[in-house]
Amino acid sequence: MKLMKKTMLLAPAVALGLTAMGAAPAMADHAEGSYSTMLNQVNNSGASGEAWVTVEGSEATVTIETSGLAETFKDAAYPHVQHIHIGAQGTCPTMADDANGDGVISTVEGKPAYGAIGTTLSVGSAAKDASTATDVTVAPSGSSYTYKETFELNEKTQDALANGTAVAVVHGLNPANQPAAATETMSGLPGAAKLPLAATAPALCGPLQMMPAGGADTGVTPTEQGGTNEMGMYALGGGLIAAAGAGYAIRRSKVAGR
Repeated sequence: MKLMKKTMLLAPAVALGLTAMGAAPAMADHAEGSYSTMLNQVNNSGASGEAWVTVEGSEATVTIETSGLAETFKDAAYPHVQHIHIGAQGTCPTMADDANGDGVISTVEGKPAYGAIGTTLSVGSAAKDASTATDVTVAPSGSSYTYKETFELNEKTQDALANGTAVAVVHGLNPANQPAAATETMSGLPGAAKLPLAATAPALCGPLQMMPAGGADTGVTPTEQGGTNEMGMYALGGGLIAAAGAGYAIRRSKVAGR
């Protein structure tokens, strides 16, 4: 009777072990990894580019390459303020978003698509928050440039990268290929009230998406992860069952030897 009771107790123990494994929580998502996008023209800017963001812990390295942007402004290299926008649809605006019909998509008109400013991609030690959003003195400049900076990335931008709503935007249009409103209308943005609309309107835009082999990605797809966990559960279950069988055999041999 004692042998039967001990054997019967093994089955619930195995089931409990398997249940505990199945109930183990999955690892939480985070922003670590590599993201990229093709920067496509907005407002018929004629420009093009690419952007990459690599996140390790809370530190990000952002690289942007551009060509075909406006080259000069008041006899100096044209400054192009640039940002990672967050908190909206994670897309780029089209001419259908030109709400007032003046032929230029302003920064405000583009906001429903790409959202608010999460990070300002300024040069050097300048702040990377909204305080430098329209500060042309800390913006890269010229028709073509390569920007690369490493800095602490705020949590809101990390969240946007992780959930797929982060968008890289480069601003500043060439008035020569824009409607009259681009130069005749003022920007109206805080800190840029004296600048023409062309100076702050978006010229390049691209949604940032995680690269397949990015950063902290383990290289195992969710399906494969599920398979790995499932195989682990089977292996553990098999081990418990094998151990139960061994215990039963030993117990039985002792009983038989008595």
